[in-house]
Amino acid sequence: MLLSDRVTGTVLVVLGGLAAWSGSRLPAVPGQDVGPAAFPMLIGFGLVICGVLIAFGIGHSFEVPEEEEAPAGRSSFYGLRILVPPALLLFYVLAAEPLGFLPTAAIIVLVGALVLGARLILALPIALIAPVLVHLAFYKLLRVPLPAGILPAPW
Repeated sequence: MLLSDRVTGTVLVVLGGLAAWSGSRLPAVPGQDVGPAAFPMLIGFGLVICGVLIAFGIGHSFEVPEEEEAPAGRSSFYGLRILVPPALLLFYVLAAEPLGFLPTAAIIVLVGALVLGARLILALPIALIAPVLVHLAFYKLLRVPLPAGILPAPW
């Protein structure tokens, strides 16, 4: 069953609106600027924006039509890519304490990007920058300590 982009976008707008509304009803934590409402509202507003873009077909012209057959050169193991996210999650659980957050997250981002088809020239800078930004958000904004490991963050 195929759904039109308008229906899918509208569902995302409603879902995002409900998430933002529910998040806004969470009680604030005394003495903290960012409370438990921040993430649900951020995700909700993001879903609303994405839903509107999908409903109006913005970006539809950039999509590449799906191919009927798999391109030559792909092995029969290509479908096993679905096991990569749980494997990376397990890797994080096992490696975060000894290695630390920054190297573990860099490896996860690099492997995930390469498996999803990114070129190394793009995947490598993202793998080096994204973990630092995530660590900054958790450490400075949310005040959540992340494992230091062999490469502690300078802040």
